[in-house]
Amino acid sequence: MKSIYVVAPFAMALSIACLGQSEPHSVAAQNTAAVPLSIDEAVAAALDNNPEIRAGVRRLSLAQLKTATARSLDDPMLMVRDWDTPLRRPWDLNQAQLMVSIQQTFLSREKRDQRARLTEDDAGAAAIDVETLRQQVSAEARKLCADLMRNADEMRIEERQNSLLKEALAVALAQYSTGKAPQADVLRAQMALTRLDEQLIELEQERDTADAQLNALMGRAPGQAIVIGGSYAVPAALPAMEDLEQVAIEHRPELAAMRTQIAKSKDEGKLTRLAMKPDFTVALGYMLMPTGSLARSAYMGELSMNLPRLNRERHDSETKQADAAVDVSQAELEMRTSTVFLEIRQAQIEVLAAQKRVKLYRDTLLPQAEASFKASTAAYRNNRAELMSLIDAQNLLLDIQTAYYKASAATDAGMAQLELAIGAPIPAAPQDNSERTSK
Repeated sequence: MKSIYVVAPFAMALSIACLGQSEPHSVAAQNTAAVPLSIDEAVAAALDNNPEIRAGVRRLSLAQLKTATARSLDDPMLMVRDWDTPLRRPWDLNQAQLMVSIQQTFLSREKRDQRARLTEDDAGAAAIDVETLRQQVSAEARKLCADLMRNADEMRIEERQNSLLKEALAVALAQYSTGKAPQADVLRAQMALTRLDEQLIELEQERDTADAQLNALMGRAPGQAIVIGGSYAVPAALPAMEDLEQVAIEHRPELAAMRTQIAKSKDEGKLTRLAMKPDFTVALGYMLMPTGSLARSAYMGELSMNLPRLNRERHDSETKQADAAVDVSQAELEMRTSTVFLEIRQAQIEVLAAQKRVKLYRDTLLPQAEASFKASTAAYRNNRAELMSLIDAQNLLLDIQTAYYKASAATDAGMAQLELAIGAPIPAAPQDNSERTSK
């Protein structure tokens, strides 16, 4: 039993020493049964196979097809008329007049072109909807990839800590059996191991949920295992708020959709004004006259038109409604622009805060925790410290490592959210930007 007491502490101390180094995200730490994907590959797969994007593309194709029919005329009308048939001899059609005619209503080319512009506006809105979906799917995929990378790093740390605590429990049991350690040490090690097992279960649940969500984005079966390879993005400087706002004005799909809505409202106003111009209907028919008429065959021609100026009050009201719709769309654009600027600022704040945390953990807290852990390890090897002191130092190091990975993942997720907010990749910032984060 004494040999266990002598060998176990040094074996455990050796395994603990391996935890004193912060390791980057590694594919090997994850499920080896799955084919690894880079973040770019996962995003590309989501953009190519996402069901919502495919549905949006089909809606766009449908909207584009409607443009061709907008310029067409209404269907022609065929009419058959029988009159002057005697009531006493309703079967005697020789005494009746029969007429077969066809008529067509003609709208001016200006009206038909304006209707086509409205369908083009609808097609433009559908294209913007597709782009909005693509940006949302891309951002969500990047966030899920960052979560999976962070989850893999946390699980790797937790698994190492689990191995350490099992060795610590063996040491505590060996010392307790020889009367050199109280029972409380055994209980503390057992409780710590139980809590760690619970944390591992939560991490596995979190990983499986993220896998299912990312699979759904990529149009795959939810149960497929996913491994995200690569590393966290290097913290980079952000452009000034004014530059980000300008990019959003030019590229944010929602703002483009509002501008398209304004153009559509104006086109509807033009079409409403064109309604004051009359439409013409032309009819041409063949007439079969009763028996005994001088000419049994005859023809009929007809020209009719609507008189919109006699219903001017209605058309003027429709014109005012169209003008009011333009004002409403303009107000909604201003409101949405203000909301977008707020989203940009919030995303910028989150990214800057995450970058500061990464720098704090990487440059200050992590080196200090590693130094403290190494000192505790040396003291334990020389029998100048208790086992629980060493475990406490190791827990502190692992907590800081976990916080570092969370901050790194938050940086990646924040950058994805910021790109979604501006509707385009983040432009490079000037080298003398005061907000620049040290690499």
